[in-house]
Order: sequence, then structure tokens, then C-alpha cells
Amino acid sequence: MGLSVALVLSACGVGSDDQPLRILVPNAIGGGYDTTARVAAGAMESEDLIERPEVFNVEGGSGAVGLAQLVDERGNPDLMMMMGLGVVGAVNSVEAAATLSEVTPVARLLTEPEVVMVAADSRHRDVRGLLQAWADAPGRFVVGGGSEQGGPDHLAAHQLGEAVGISPRRVGYRTYDGGGPLLAALFDGEVDFAVSGVLENLDQARAGSVRMLAVTGAERVPGVEAPTLREAGIDLEFANWRGLVAPPGLSDAERQRLVDLVTRMHDSDTWRDAERANGWTDAFLTGDEFGSFLAAEDTRVRDLLDRLGE
Repeated sequence: MGLSVALVLSACGVGSDDQPLRILVPNAIGGGYDTTARVAAGAMESEDLIERPEVFNVEGGSGAVGLAQLVDERGNPDLMMMMGLGVVGAVNSVEAAATLSEVTPVARLLTEPEVVMVAADSRHRDVRGLLQAWADAPGRFVVGGGSEQGGPDHLAAHQLGEAVGISPRRVGYRTYDGGGPLLAALFDGEVDFAVSGVLENLDQARAGSVRMLAVTGAERVPGVEAPTLREAGIDLEFANWRGLVAPPGLSDAERQRLVDLVTRMHDSDTWRDAERANGWTDAFLTGDEFGSFLAAEDTRVRDLLDRLGE
């Protein structure tokens, strides 16, 4: 986080692109989208790609309100929105005023795994033992997460249940408003284990307050003493992701300008340093390829929510 803040505060270059740029964050200050957007804006400015890009927050509907505002700015070539799996879940679980098919895809930037964790005093010492106990008596377990229905914690918890043979309707998922309340619930015994983002819980793990039992990505996370689910014999790989989209109605040239801008930012040393500092996995994908990925994610999440009966 220190690097994230430093990038924003120290950026002072004169942009080579004299058009304005605003990045909409569809949730509160301090969340994952907000951090990523501010790091990206800082990298663009410090690399002299754009002059003083503005990052602003529009909260509501787990991202659906921000998406609606983006779509309402049809034809605006100076606006992008940071988004990810949580927004895909939101538009498929509420009556959203806008859909993902309306946006202009720009670029997917990164992926980030989830972590399965317990309180330090939990009797569960490894993920195989925890999941076996859960599978044997799913009704006795409460799983905590920091995202609403359709968000990454919610989806990861239910897919984890499916992977060990638990019907989605028997997964006792309880949502909390962010990482702080979720950790409090874990410490107080309100939940038996939690599924959450890795990085937002690293400090607690290093302090010995929580025990990270497994990460959900394809590879281990540097600095985290936990295997992947596949290493632990669980046939599941799950990752959150983040990327940028723009309003509908852009010309080919306007869209390409944004793709080129984000590509130059992505290829910079400043961005690569930020990826390493924040533990992000590079997953760069632009234009039509990102559009195809976004459409596939929309279908995948909708089908999963239908299967969950939610």
C-alpha cells in the first residue's frame, strides 16, 4: 500500500497526451478497485503519459451504480471505469440499470487469488482437514466473506463447497462489510473460516492472528506460507481480476487511444514495480480479446448464480 500511495503523491510529470482522463471507481475509497485505479493513474502520470488523471468514486449496488453512470456517458472518450469480478456478479444479482454488453472493453490488467483462512486458535491446522470436516457436516459450518452475493468471496466460497461435494444451497455463507468486520467475526467465532483476498489479510497473517491454509490461484503467493488448493488435492482454481472499460459509443480511434494509453502504462517500469509490490499477477489483455473474456465471465457468473438459486 505504501507504494500505491507514493505513486499518486509523487507523480508530477507533464502528460504527453493533453486530453483529460477520469477513472471512475465503482466502490468506496480504499478498496481493491480504488487502490488499483490510483496506482494506474499514478503510473500514467509519473511516466508522462497523461497529465493529472482524476480518480473518483461512485458507490452503490456493489458496482452497479457506477456501471450505470459509465454507460450514461455514452460517447465520452475521456472516461474509464476500474472493474472486476465483483461488478460482473453485481449486475447478475441485482436489477441493474446497465449491462456489461454496453461497455467498451479497454484492458484486463491483473488477477489476484483468494485465501482460505482461519483464526490462529482454530483447531483446523491444514486445508484438507478443514474441508473434510466441512464436507462431513456442512450444516455446522459458517463461511465468512467480505463481498455480497455474486462477489469474488461469495463465488469462491460456493465453488469451494462444490469442489468438496457440498451442494451450493448447503453452503452457509455470511457476508460482512469489508475485511475489518470479517476479521472480527473470525476472531469472535461467528464464522468457522473465511474466504477473502490475500493481500488485505497479509498483515494479520504476519502478526499471527490468522492462519492462511490455502490460496486459490494457480501458483503460491510469495510471502504466504500456504499451498494452492490443487497442491492440497482440491480440484479448484479461482482468481479475482481487475481491468478497465470505457463508455459505449466510442469511435475506433477513441477506443484505440485508450488501449494504447493503458498498454504504455502497463509496459512501464513503474507499473511493473507496483505489480510486484502489491503481489498482483499480470494478466494483460486488450480490446476485442478482453471483450470476449468479459462476455464469457458474464455468462459464467450468471450460470453459477443460477446454479446456486440466487
